[in-house]
Amino acid sequence: MQENLKIVLIQTELFWENPEQNRNHLTNKIERISEAVDVIVLPEMFTSGFTMEPKKVAETMFGDTVDWLQELALKKQTALMGSMVVSEHGHFYNRLLFVHPNGIIETYDKKHTFTLAGEDKVYTAGQSKLIVTYKGWKICPLICYDLRFPVWSRNVENYDVLVYVANWPKVRVAAWDALLKARAIENMSYCVGVNRVGLDGNGHEYNGHSAVFDVLGKKLDNIPENQETTEIITLSKTHIKTYREKLNFLKDKDTFTLE
Repeated sequence: MQENLKIVLIQTELFWENPEQNRNHLTNKIERISEAVDVIVLPEMFTSGFTMEPKKVAETMFGDTVDWLQELALKKQTALMGSMVVSEHGHFYNRLLFVHPNGIIETYDKKHTFTLAGEDKVYTAGQSKLIVTYKGWKICPLICYDLRFPVWSRNVENYDVLVYVANWPKVRVAAWDALLKARAIENMSYCVGVNRVGLDGNGHEYNGHSAVFDVLGKKLDNIPENQETTEIITLSKTHIKTYREKLNFLKDKDTFTLE
């Protein structure tokens, strides 16, 4: 089991509905990471921005972006994660990919599609949670609007890190800040949120606020708002173990069944 996990948050602008340009832009950022890291986290829909026109940007699991992710993961010997628009069996999905250094891919389809933007009308919602086991760490990846639904993220799997990738607009960023911190505290896990910056094709403004919180809700990062930033944060297994054993809050959690 690995004691520390070095996680990279890439807060970036996204080029509207332009997968190739986004891949090139992100390649430059990833190539500049000089130290050895364990996981690199990209925003939601990192190839396109939060588009409701999936036909313009959708790829299959055998497309250019999946190849690009696998090649980078192998070259950098790190895992990569973020969501993209995927077309499969006649449906479109807002799909998060966790790409291991050996090329193995695990996926999570966004459960809570964002009805305010009509995401539910064009994307098929996922039904299954994903827990990734990686270097002795258990990681639960979720997507943007999922953040508003604490039952879905409840730590019944004893995961260590909760990760949200997002296109969360500036107008509601106070909720993003508050809920990321709350998810860390209530689940006694690290909580990582990676959001974009800039304007999208619909004129929505994003100011970032990417962040990492520890199990007590302490903010660990120094990521500036409104700026493209690549930041490395080291997570500690000892920190999780110490406070879970000392406080035992998870042992008192309610039991429930999702329907």
